[in-house]
Amino acid sequence: MEDRPHKAHRPAQSGAKVEKKGKGKEKQRGFNEKAFAPKSGRRAERLGRRTAEKDQTRLHVPLVDRTPDDEPPPVIVAVVGPPGVGKSILMKSLVRRYTKQTMNDIRGPVTIVSGKKRRITFIECNSDLNSMIDVGKVADLVLLLIDGSYGFEMETFEFLNILQAHGFPKVIGVLTHLDLIKKATTLRATKKALKKRFWTEIYQGAKLFYLSGVINGRYPDTEILNLTRFISVMKFRPLVFRNSHPYLLADRFEDLTPREEIRLSRGKCDRNVTLYGYLRGTNLRLGSKVHVPGVGDLDIKSVQALGDPCPLPDADSERRRKLSERKKLLVHAPMSDVGGVMYDKDAVWINVPGSFTRGQTNVPQGEGEEMVMDLQDAPETLEDIVTRSKIRLLGSSSKSLTVDPSSSRTTRHDSSDSDESSFEDEDASGLEDADEPSDLGNGSDGDWEEGPSTGCSGRTTARTQQRPTLAAGRDNGPDEDDGNIAFADSDSDMGDGPRGNRVADDDESDVESLPSGEDEDEDEGMDQGNGDVPRWKVNLVDRAKDFISSSRPARRDWTKLIYSSDLSPRAIISSSSLDPQAADDDTPDDDDDFFRPMKAGKSAEKDEEAPDMSKLAIDEEELKGWDDEEMLDSIRHLFITGGNAPGDTNSDDEGDDAASEDDGSDDDANPDPEAAKAAALAEKKAELKRKFDEQYDDPESSKYATFYDEQKDALARQQALNRAEFADVDTETRTAVEGFRPGQYVRIELDDVPAEMVLHFNPHRPLIVGGLLAAEERLGYVQVRIKRHRWHTRTLKTNDPLIFSLGWRRFQTVPIFSLDDHSIRMRMLKYTPEHMHCYATFYGPVSLPNTGFCAFTSLASATSSFRIAATGVVLDVDRSSKIVKKLKLTGAPFKIFKNTAFVRDMFSSALEVAKFEGANIRTVSGIRGQIKKALPKPDGAFRATFEDKVLMSDIIFLRAWYSIEPRKFYNPVTSALLAPGSEWAGMRLTGQVRHEKGLAAPKAVNSAYKPIERPGRRFNPLRIPRNLQAALPYASKPRTMKPQKRQTYLQKRAVVMEPEEKKALAVMQQIRAVRKEQVRKRKEKQGERREKKRKEAEKVEGRKEEKRREEKKESMRLAGIKNKREEEELGRGRKRRKVSS
Repeated sequence: MEDRPHKAHRPAQSGAKVEKKGKGKEKQRGFNEKAFAPKSGRRAERLGRRTAEKDQTRLHVPLVDRTPDDEPPPVIVAVVGPPGVGKSILMKSLVRRYTKQTMNDIRGPVTIVSGKKRRITFIECNSDLNSMIDVGKVADLVLLLIDGSYGFEMETFEFLNILQAHGFPKVIGVLTHLDLIKKATTLRATKKALKKRFWTEIYQGAKLFYLSGVINGRYPDTEILNLTRFISVMKFRPLVFRNSHPYLLADRFEDLTPREEIRLSRGKCDRNVTLYGYLRGTNLRLGSKVHVPGVGDLDIKSVQALGDPCPLPDADSERRRKLSERKKLLVHAPMSDVGGVMYDKDAVWINVPGSFTRGQTNVPQGEGEEMVMDLQDAPETLEDIVTRSKIRLLGSSSKSLTVDPSSSRTTRHDSSDSDESSFEDEDASGLEDADEPSDLGNGSDGDWEEGPSTGCSGRTTARTQQRPTLAAGRDNGPDEDDGNIAFADSDSDMGDGPRGNRVADDDESDVESLPSGEDEDEDEGMDQGNGDVPRWKVNLVDRAKDFISSSRPARRDWTKLIYSSDLSPRAIISSSSLDPQAADDDTPDDDDDFFRPMKAGKSAEKDEEAPDMSKLAIDEEELKGWDDEEMLDSIRHLFITGGNAPGDTNSDDEGDDAASEDDGSDDDANPDPEAAKAAALAEKKAELKRKFDEQYDDPESSKYATFYDEQKDALARQQALNRAEFADVDTETRTAVEGFRPGQYVRIELDDVPAEMVLHFNPHRPLIVGGLLAAEERLGYVQVRIKRHRWHTRTLKTNDPLIFSLGWRRFQTVPIFSLDDHSIRMRMLKYTPEHMHCYATFYGPVSLPNTGFCAFTSLASATSSFRIAATGVVLDVDRSSKIVKKLKLTGAPFKIFKNTAFVRDMFSSALEVAKFEGANIRTVSGIRGQIKKALPKPDGAFRATFEDKVLMSDIIFLRAWYSIEPRKFYNPVTSALLAPGSEWAGMRLTGQVRHEKGLAAPKAVNSAYKPIERPGRRFNPLRIPRNLQAALPYASKPRTMKPQKRQTYLQKRAVVMEPEEKKALAVMQQIRAVRKEQVRKRKEKQGERREKKRKEAEKVEGRKEEKRREEKKESMRLAGIKNKREEEELGRGRKRRKVSS
């Protein structure tokens, strides 16, 4: 058996394995179409055109992205969908994926950190129309949820149309409830159909995710991971409206109105509220108005930049985080219950679990638990701190005020015990003592006070020497020699105040306390003196440096003086506030002398006329330096017409920057010329190398640079210049000049807010603060281009109320529709035209041109039909062209001449006639005429001429145009002021009011239809004069005969028939009637036969025509195949000839 050879393997000749193996080989064989050019020139042209179109569709108008790169605001991701589609579950799943935390009740925005440079704010959108409009205006990315088991619903299409009107951000579709479809074939078909419909609404290739089912209260982690990965890498293009307006999505809301005002007004007084959130869009300037959708236009009381509650991670923060905190990522949701803390409109709720104990130090506590523990660890109450503090009526008072002993534990301090206790209190509360000890003979006790304590420290640098005690450097009274002085362990214990404020002593009571960082060297020098050294010898070196630096003319920071100063303009330009030397001269060197004589110069200045203080004083000696030519040549390059500096190849702008830097530094007054020349040469070489690299390393990019790329580069360069302009400016000045920047977490305080906003506040509704431009704060006439939506069932009528969503606002107004009548006039339309645009003019808030809007007839959720009535764009504001309406005035002639007639009943006075003199008129029969002159009687009658004679029965009418204006009706939608469950209802039509109240329309008596009785018209016979009859030809002469006066013979005679004749005549009439009936029936049957035969012939002819069409089609197909074969053979022959040659 072993010697027998094995059976040879025979590969299968057919089957699935052979087909699978042969797939790859088939591609290798034959003609590879991708390796050669297209066979047809037309097809190649089509492919090239298609590629160019695809490239052009990717391009957009270049826009400046105002979002800061260093700390951009969080990306707003809105979860939108009809009710019951799974929005809350998706929100919980996304938050769980990013933060490893489970949120039970999500209310309001939720901000999380998704990466090193990105944060995301998730917000759930309700299914009511107001919330969808607000979310569509601020969302950067929309997760559009669709019920896969049901299909698209009306809310989905409404939201997509709202997005189209307001900028259309990025949209990702999410199909849910797919687990309800059990059959795999039905599931595939459903996915395919829904994707096709979704691509029709968005664009071809829009992303659509599938969520199969819910597991443990959330969607599967794998599907959520895929969704979050796609969200994390998305890029967002700035939208035009948001790129020009600042706005804020509030994540926290507080009511700051005093409780007493609310109690006295029973909750009906206007409130003072604060809103917190990340600033987006452009810079928010102080003094501008804002609009809160659903509330109205409000004034900003104050804006304050706060610390970022959800900061981006950096190296230091990651290094400081504990291992336990790494698993618990940061989530910022003040309106939701996160970490046991929930911020309400007027309180902060702390939720502490029932098993909470202070002994569990190893377990990480939540935010609410930490707040409770801090409250429990408070060493003293606020009452104790207030009771211990001392108040002076005047700064020079030696004793503090006393409080009633029945309500306080403090009295006047006169003994040494009180001094010691005050010193101990001062050390405990962290206050700062006075700058210098008082005079030796003063001996006042109450010079050292306590101030209010705050939470931050003023001094930022550590001192090199230990600070002396309060008793050092002066001879205290006998009550202070007991030696019980409290020494401080460090400078901070000695009373460096929270903000660095120092309380002045008796001699310096008129000097205001200085903030930390100002005059710090002087303060330290004062503090470091001891009693053995005279005061004038303390810090001689530092004082000499200050004197030398103050003797130089200091460069004034005009920006700081204008924007960061509380002084008046007169005080700013005066020498006392600008010149530091003058201020130093006014301050005496000897602080002990309270009274000091005034300088003689000052009294003389008061008598003489004061000079112009808006200009700096000019020193004639300094002007002589401008005669030096070398000095002029050295600064000539700093001006536009001066050229470059010697040895400098940079541009003029760079030279200006370098010169300004040299002016600001004193150490580099005499730079090395060789080093400067070498630096300039190196910079020139670097510039040449950069140009060389751009030209030779990538020649295609410079060769094929398009206008689009040039515009993008220009915008990028301008943006870099704008950012570099404020790079070295401090935050205060920058905020005062350009406002608060996007990305900052700000606190906005609003005044005069309606009380209903606070009473009916709902955290599930988005709260938006939209900034208004200066031109958008007024009301006026707005002209728009509008088109009725194709899905809206009813036609829109002029002067019917419409609700517009324009900009940040939602309001109701009454538009007038019009059409441009051949660029001659704007003609009013009673209804909107079908499937075409028209113009609309209404009274409302002014908006910038090219701002999109959408209109609604009703915002009620109970409406079953499509609620978006129209969409459009703003064209112009306060346009001068008038809208005219067609007007027809009718009259009747009462006296007719040859070509002239007197007309009445058209006007009511001669004044109206005079206004319309020369106007064209017309009769119903088409005879044209003109108004000439008014008649004295009757009133309103006039003389008119016509091109032909008119009749008394003619109606004469005048076609005129009447100018109209829209009604000044503006009704803002205040949906945020309504109680939960109620809906906003604006102005209604009269028919709607009658329908709701069951009233019938009143019937006017004159409007009832009555039978029309028209008397028959009698026309006179035509009479031709005899002279004209004689001139007429014989054929045209009238055949008129004289009337016969006598009866003729035939008229006179009477026919009398015999009975036989009567019977015979009756029989003949009956025979004729029977014959006529037979002929009629025969003709009807013949007609029926002919119709039947015609139909049969048409059927036969149709079959023949169809057969001929099929034969023609087949012959053309064969001819096409034959021509294609001939072309292929001809092409192959050409290729072979080319190869052989």
